[in-house]
Amino acid sequence: MAVLEQTGGRAPRAGLVGRIPALAVLEYGLVSYRRTWRAGAFSSFLLPLLTMLGFGVGVGAYVDSGVGGVSYLDFIVPGLIASTALQVAVGESSWPVLGSFEWIRTYFAMAASPLRVGDILGGHVAFVLFRVLTSSLAFLLVAALFGTLHSPWALVVPLLVLLIGLSISTPVFAYSASVRSDSYLALLFRFAVIPMTLFAGVFFPVESLPVVLRWLAYVSPLWHGVDLCRAAALGVAPDWSVPGHLLYLAAWAVAGWLLARARFRRRLVV
Repeated sequence: MAVLEQTGGRAPRAGLVGRIPALAVLEYGLVSYRRTWRAGAFSSFLLPLLTMLGFGVGVGAYVDSGVGGVSYLDFIVPGLIASTALQVAVGESSWPVLGSFEWIRTYFAMAASPLRVGDILGGHVAFVLFRVLTSSLAFLLVAALFGTLHSPWALVVPLLVLLIGLSISTPVFAYSASVRSDSYLALLFRFAVIPMTLFAGVFFPVESLPVVLRWLAYVSPLWHGVDLCRAAALGVAPDWSVPGHLLYLAAWAVAGWLLARARFRRRLVV
């Protein structure tokens, strides 16, 4: 009554969250993360530093001629940024999604509210992209301090990692919503994440792989993200066309979204 009196008898206008319900799910993720961010803040800067020192400087000391005309440190850093986006996207789209269905059942509580399936999925994906972006920005900052960014196009790398994160997270959402045990998530890391990280051009050019493995690398979305990030950071032309890379990653994101929405609807809509 007091609110109606203050507004002249009219109902107050809904805020942005009211107009975009998915923001309520994003807000839930941010509020939860506010209580835990300190645990990962240190590693967000320490891991990039140790990785660049161990691989870029340590291993790079044995690569006298560099790779593709650049030092090994400069070669590896853009790949590590893309790989970080992959790791964070998969980590935030696997156990948290399975847990929200099977253990803490948060999704079912959300589905009991006016939120729709698309709102629940979209809000959670938005939070995953937030995590991907913040983690990648930390890596990018460390890379800049090491002087490994050689082109103004490095400014678009945050946008690229968002696209990488979207192309990875939506299929993983669909997969995580389809399984009932975390044993299947271990298989995902063993047979998809680790091979992609090792053989998608992060640590060495895929041209050095046998032909069969080379084409498997081309199929993975990570290689396309690595090639784009490396081109932007070094100011060189990518191995494939930029529109081709972007369309391929977008296709993964759209297909993953459609699959994830179907799996979410099957489990949440009675």
